[in-house]
Amino acid sequence: MKLNKYFVIDFDSTFTKVEAFDVLADISLKDHPEQAQRKSQIIAITNQGMNGSLSFRESLEKRLNLLAPTRQHLGPLIALLRDLVSESFKRNREFFTTYSDNIYIISNGFREFIEPIVTEYGIKAENILANEFRFDEDGRVVGFDTENPLSANGGKVEQLKKLNLPGDVYVIGDGYTDYEIKHAGLANKFYAFTENVERENVLKQADHITPSLDEFLYLNKLNTAISYPKNRINVLLLENVHPVAVELLKSEGFNVETYHAALTEDELIEKIKNVSVLGIRSKTQVTARVLEHANRLMVIGAFCIGTNQIDLKTATKKGIAVFNAPFSNTRSVVELAVAEMIMLMRNIVDKSSKMHNGVWDKSAKGSFEVRGKKLGLIGYGNIGTQLSVIAESLGMKVLYYDTEEKLSLGNAIKCKSMKEVLEQADVLSLHVDGRESNQNLIGPKEFALMKKGVIFINLSRGHIVDIQALRENVLSGKVAGCAIDVFPYEPVSNDEEFMSELRGLPNTILSPHIGGSTSEAQENIGNFVPGKIMDYINTGSTSNSVTFPNLTLPLLENAHRLIHIHENVPGILAKINHILANNGINIVGQYLKTNESIGYVITDINKQYDKDVIKELREIDNTIKFRVLY
Repeated sequence: MKLNKYFVIDFDSTFTKVEAFDVLADISLKDHPEQAQRKSQIIAITNQGMNGSLSFRESLEKRLNLLAPTRQHLGPLIALLRDLVSESFKRNREFFTTYSDNIYIISNGFREFIEPIVTEYGIKAENILANEFRFDEDGRVVGFDTENPLSANGGKVEQLKKLNLPGDVYVIGDGYTDYEIKHAGLANKFYAFTENVERENVLKQADHITPSLDEFLYLNKLNTAISYPKNRINVLLLENVHPVAVELLKSEGFNVETYHAALTEDELIEKIKNVSVLGIRSKTQVTARVLEHANRLMVIGAFCIGTNQIDLKTATKKGIAVFNAPFSNTRSVVELAVAEMIMLMRNIVDKSSKMHNGVWDKSAKGSFEVRGKKLGLIGYGNIGTQLSVIAESLGMKVLYYDTEEKLSLGNAIKCKSMKEVLEQADVLSLHVDGRESNQNLIGPKEFALMKKGVIFINLSRGHIVDIQALRENVLSGKVAGCAIDVFPYEPVSNDEEFMSELRGLPNTILSPHIGGSTSEAQENIGNFVPGKIMDYINTGSTSNSVTFPNLTLPLLENAHRLIHIHENVPGILAKINHILANNGINIVGQYLKTNESIGYVITDINKQYDKDVIKELREIDNTIKFRVLY
C-alpha cells in the first residue's frame, strides 16, 4: 500500500519483550564456570556504554568477548525470541504486512537473530538495519562489521541519514538512541514504547508515550486488528484478585488498577466512572445505584461462584455482561466440607481448645465415624454432586434435594422434598445459590424437622440460614456441631471485627468465607474469569455469561464485527439488516440470541463502513449498547 509515511521500529525491548543479548548470555554461558561473574561484567559494560565512559563499539567488543557466542547458539536464541515478541505486535500482524514497504527495523543488535524473527511478520529483509557478525571457520563469533554505522555511537542517526526517507518518519522505541533520531531532525515524531520497559529519561523526550502498538496505530488511524487500543480500556480489580488474573489482563494490554479490599457503594461509584471492566470477589456490592454511574462499563467478572452481590437485573438492562467462575473452586469447597464433617463428628474443635488450655480429655463420648451415616444435601449442583461422590467413597449414604431435576451420581437418592432430607440426615450440608427466595431457607421450622445431634454445614450463602435459630439449636444440643463459612453480614476487609451470635458456641467451626480460598482454586479462577472477559471483548463471545444470551463465536478474518445489544422486542434484527442493505453492505455472518430481557446480535460484514452507518445502528429504537469490535 502506497503511503507517504515511514515507521522506524527498534528491536530489543520493543519488537521483542527482552534485550536479545540478555537471552544470548543465558544460552552461551549456560554451563560456563564463570557464568555469574561474566553476566555481571556484561551488565557493567552495558552501563558504561550507556553513560559514555565507553564508546558503543568498545562496549560491543567487550560484551561479545565475554559472551563468546557461536553459530550453534543462534538457533536456540531465535527460538526463544520468537516466543518473546511483544504481545501488541503479535496482535497487529496485519499492520506489518499491509505497510511492509514503509516499515524499517533498526537495531544495534545483529541481523543474524533479528531477520528470522521480523521477516515472519512480513517485514522485508532489506528493511532491516542492524549489525552483522563475523565468524571464523569453526563458527565462532570473532567480531562484527566495523564499517556498519550501527556498530558505533550515533549509529542509528547515521543510518537514517543514509536512508534519506522521502516522507514523514515516525520512530517507535524504548531507548535514548531511538529518541536521538528525532533529535537529529530525521523524524517527525518519537513514540516511547512502554509495553515492556519504561525509561524515565526517554519518556521525558517523547512526543507521545505509547503503552502498546495498538495505541500508536490508533493515534495514526492505522488500526487493523482492533477498533480501540486496549491500553485505553480501564480495568479495576478489587479484593486481592489472584495475581495471575492481573498478569493476564495486563499482558493483553489493558490498563489495570488493583485494590486489596472491597469498596463501599459511594467509593465504587466514584471509582467506576471511567472503568470498562470490573473484577470483584464476594464482598463488593455492585448495586443498581453503582451501575447507574457506570456509563463505560462493558463487563463484570465475579472471581467466585456466586453473583448475588451484583444487581444482575440492572446489569442486564444496561447491557453489561457478567461472568463468574462456577466450577473453578468446586474441589476446594468440597474438601473443606469433608474435613469439617469429620472434625465435627469427632468433636475435634472442642477437644483441641481444651488441649490449648492444658485440659487432657481423652474420651470417645460424642465421637463418631462418618462411615454409615446419612449425608443430606440441599442443592445438587457442581459442589453438591462432587461432595456426593466423595462422601459415598467414605462409606456414607447420600440423600439430596434440588428444585431442578438433577441426575443422581453413584447411589445418591433424590428426595421429593427438602423435608425428606432434613428428617433423615445425620449430616446436613447446604449448597444453594444466593437468589432472594432462598432468604432464611433454613429457620426454626426446618431445624425442628432435623434429627437430634445433626451436624450442620453451610458453605454456600450467608442469608439462607436464620442465625438466631441456628444458635438456639446448637445451645439446645439439637445441632451437635456446625461449620459456617458464610454470614448474612461479612466484614468488608480484614481490618473490620467479625461480629456474630455464633461466636463462642461449642463444637462450632467459623471460617471467614474461605471455602474456595485455596491457592489452586484462586489460580483456577484467576485464569478462567479473565479468559471469559477477554473472549467477550475480543470476539463478542458470551459463553457462560449470567446476564447475556450465551453465544460462542468464531474468530473473524477479513471482515468487521458489529455488536448490537437491545431490549428484547420484535423487529430489531430486521432494522439492523435494513440499514446495512440500504448502505450496500453485505453480511458475511450473523448471530442472534435472546433471553427474557435482551437480544444480542453479532453481525460480520466484509466491507468498509462509514460513520453514518454506525450512527444509524446506534439510533435504532430500544438499543442498549452498540460497539464496533474491529
